[in-house]
Amino acid sequence: MNASTAHLDQAQESAPATPARHPPVTHEPVWVKWLLVTVGLGWFAALLLLPLATVFIQALSPGLAFFWHAISEPDALSALGLTALVTLCSVPLNLLFGLAAAWAIARFRFPGRQLLITLIDLPFSVSPVIAGLMFVLLFGSRGWFGEWLSEHDIKIIFATPGIILATTFITVPFVVRELLPQMEARGPEEEEAAIMLGASGLQMFWRVTLPGIRWSLMYGLLLCTARAVGEFGAVSVVSGHIRGQTNTLPLHIEILYNEYQTGAAFAVASLLALFGIFTLLGETLLARLRGQPTQSH
Repeated sequence: MNASTAHLDQAQESAPATPARHPPVTHEPVWVKWLLVTVGLGWFAALLLLPLATVFIQALSPGLAFFWHAISEPDALSALGLTALVTLCSVPLNLLFGLAAAWAIARFRFPGRQLLITLIDLPFSVSPVIAGLMFVLLFGSRGWFGEWLSEHDIKIIFATPGIILATTFITVPFVVRELLPQMEARGPEEEEAAIMLGASGLQMFWRVTLPGIRWSLMYGLLLCTARAVGEFGAVSVVSGHIRGQTNTLPLHIEILYNEYQTGAAFAVASLLALFGIFTLLGETLLARLRGQPTQSH
C-alpha cells in the first residue's frame, strides 16, 4: 500500500502542471459586449467624425479656387499671422513658468505652496470670458492701470499685448500639470547625486532632470499650443474684433459666419480642424513613446 501510494505521488509530481484558469471578470453574453462597442463607436462618430467631415465637405464644396481665395485673402492671412504670433509668445512663456512652478512645487515645501497650486488651476475653473473681463478691468481705459498706461501711450486692451496676456493666462495649467506628477514621482535623489558628483545646476538640469521629464514636457507643450491656437472666449473680450488687426483665426471664423459667408468660414475653420487632427496624432505618438521603456546603452 505504501509502495503504490509512493508511486502515485511520484507520478503526480512528474505530470506537467495544469495552468490555473481564472474565471472571467464578467458573465455578460457576447451581444452585450458588441452592443457597448457599437454604442461607443456610434457616439464617437456622431460627436467627432460627423462634424469634422461636415467642416471639410462645406469647405471644399464651392471648389478649390474658392477655398484658396478664402484662406489667402488679406484678413485671413492677418488672422493666421496673429494666431501664430500669439502662440509663439504664450507657449514659451508657459514653458518657462511651467518648469519653474513644477520644480518649486515638487522639490520644495514653502508657505503658500498650496495657494500656488490652486492659482495654477484657476484657468480651469474660471470661464475664459471672465478671464478676459479681468484683464479689461486691469488694463482697460477705465481699469486700475488704465490711466498710467494712457499717460505712457501703452495699449494693451484691444491690441496684440492683451491677446497674448489672455492666451497665456488660459494656457497656464497645461505644462505644469503634465510636469508635476512626473517630477514628484521621480524624486530628487538623482539630481542630488549629480550635484554631489560635481555637476553644476545647469548640467544637472540638462543631463538628469530634462531626460526624465522630456515626454511629459513635450505633451504639455502640445496641449498648450493646441489651446492657444483655438482660444476664443478670453481673446474675444480683449481683442476688440478689429478686422485685419486683432482678429485671430477663431474670431475671423465667427465674423465670416455672422456675415453669412458660410463657405469662407468653413474654409478657414478647416485649417483649425487640420491642426486639431495633427495635434491628436502628435498626442498618440507621444503617448506611445512615453510608454516605452528607456533603453540603456
